[in-house]
Amino acid sequence: MNKDLEKYAHIPLKQLNNRVWRTYEGGALIDRWKKTSPEIDGAMPEEWIMSTVTARGNNRPEDEGLSLIETEDGTLALKELINSNVELYLGKALADKFGTTGVLIKMLDSKERLTVQVHPDKEYAKTVFNSEFGKTESWYVLNTREIDGEKPVVYMGFKKHVTRAEWRLHFENQNIQGMLDCLHKIEVKPGDAFMIYGGVPHAIGSGCFLMEVQEPTDYTMRVEKTTPNGLTIGPELIHQGVGEEKMLECFHYDNYTLDEALEAWKITPEVLESSSEFTLRTLFNKKHTNCFGLSELLLDGTHTIKGNSCFYAAVIYSGEGTMICNNKEYTFSQGDEIFISAAISEITFVSKEPSKILLCYPPN
Repeated sequence: MNKDLEKYAHIPLKQLNNRVWRTYEGGALIDRWKKTSPEIDGAMPEEWIMSTVTARGNNRPEDEGLSLIETEDGTLALKELINSNVELYLGKALADKFGTTGVLIKMLDSKERLTVQVHPDKEYAKTVFNSEFGKTESWYVLNTREIDGEKPVVYMGFKKHVTRAEWRLHFENQNIQGMLDCLHKIEVKPGDAFMIYGGVPHAIGSGCFLMEVQEPTDYTMRVEKTTPNGLTIGPELIHQGVGEEKMLECFHYDNYTLDEALEAWKITPEVLESSSEFTLRTLFNKKHTNCFGLSELLLDGTHTIKGNSCFYAAVIYSGEGTMICNNKEYTFSQGDEIFISAAISEITFVSKEPSKILLCYPPN
């Protein structure tokens, strides 16, 4: 334990911007959210938040993906702060069970369709990757744009006719349209929310800006060997080193009608509490998964959040104001990503202008 770093557990910690390279293009709407110009679509289409995991990919910087915090002691990795006293920062239950945050948050903005992919469920992750965590994830659509006249869509779940043999054939022939035709195509708008469980095939279409809360791994199995933009994807990003045969076993070959798919994975937010000054809504909670949680605070006034013995993250989607924590005042504004440790028993948010604050929680 590093006693010197424990003091940071008692203040809200703003992380530095943390853009990550991916195989698809995008990111202009992240720039817009962060109020940075110019707004550029490029190879860094994701912002990783409260991350203690590194991104996977050959020839990338060794600590890419790790969140950094500016402190009096210099720029430190969030991981280093947490490791100075895991229980103090994360809370006892989480420290005992995982010894890590147990969650990863991303902002993701797609200028092109992402490749058709799947993530491991817990059983596959344990058996194949010897990992406590699979990669069940959730999507909360924050903004959309039309790219080349294409409406923003997502793809998920196998249609009724799809068999394992047909899927394998499309993969072997690299019949991309055939693969897309196997999946349900769903038009999306801001406010839509989906659970993407490990094993469910999916792809995010172009023009989607969303928050992704997920288990803290970067295991992705891809079935396209070339991205829509023409980038060749190496074998390690196709099957993560386990081989194509094993990669195809990661998929759950369950079939759905469109209505069944929406019933299984589209989530309707619920209001937890509200007053003239705020509305607190839950999006993802233990009804959907025990891997993470996401709530949304719409604030036009004052609201106090009581701690529940574990850390959480507050991501400021819009607005600005102040936070009162341990009798000190801190500012917040659009684009801030704030780590609030388990040691903070309560924090009061006061908006200067109407604010939308996304509250992300670890496994319950």
